[in-house]
Amino acid sequence: MRRTFLPLLMGLVGCVILIGLGVWQLQRLSWKTAILADLDARILAAPVPLAGLDTADPQAQRYLPVVAQGQLTGEELHVLSAADGPGYRVIGVLDTAQRRVMVDLGFVPLGAKDIGRAASDVMITGNLHWPQEVDDWTPAPDMAVNIWYARDVAPMAAALGTAPLMIVARRITPELGTAPMPLDSAAVANDHLGYAITWFSLAAVLAVMTGLFLWRGRRAAS
Repeated sequence: MRRTFLPLLMGLVGCVILIGLGVWQLQRLSWKTAILADLDARILAAPVPLAGLDTADPQAQRYLPVVAQGQLTGEELHVLSAADGPGYRVIGVLDTAQRRVMVDLGFVPLGAKDIGRAASDVMITGNLHWPQEVDDWTPAPDMAVNIWYARDVAPMAAALGTAPLMIVARRITPELGTAPMPLDSAAVANDHLGYAITWFSLAAVLAVMTGLFLWRGRRAAS
């Protein structure tokens, strides 16, 4: 009895811990799903005129849907992207009646990098965004050939001479030949179901191993 008690206790404790971790991940899944649903609802809400925003607030205005009208000046920065094959995100300058702002116009293949995209009058519908893509491993932009390796609002605004605002276009009227890459919640990781399955699977494996160990011990003792 004493020979089987400790392995049984350890197996039970281990299973309880692993099942608890799985349940916790299911709770996290419910929490994250609600957050993503709220994020999608915010992104797809009715846009407000950009002209009505006097100041930029990266916290309060993140993902805010806006509509803006003005002229595309033809000034651009190009960010390497592999979203639809090798190419670039095009960051252009929209000159409105109030200010100059940046617009993420979407994706173009490599050969379309330097095609002129100036336009006398466009309407941009999209979302304000302050991407956080730069880390310690991100190379500095190659200014000689106008290639950036991540979107970074402050230095990009300084390079283009715009307000520190970026609109990620959802719709461009008239179309410019770019493929808009609108914001959505798909880029936000939600792996909690996979984690829960992993913890529950480990609990099942531990239960089977404990059972086999006890069974073999009883056979050896008989």
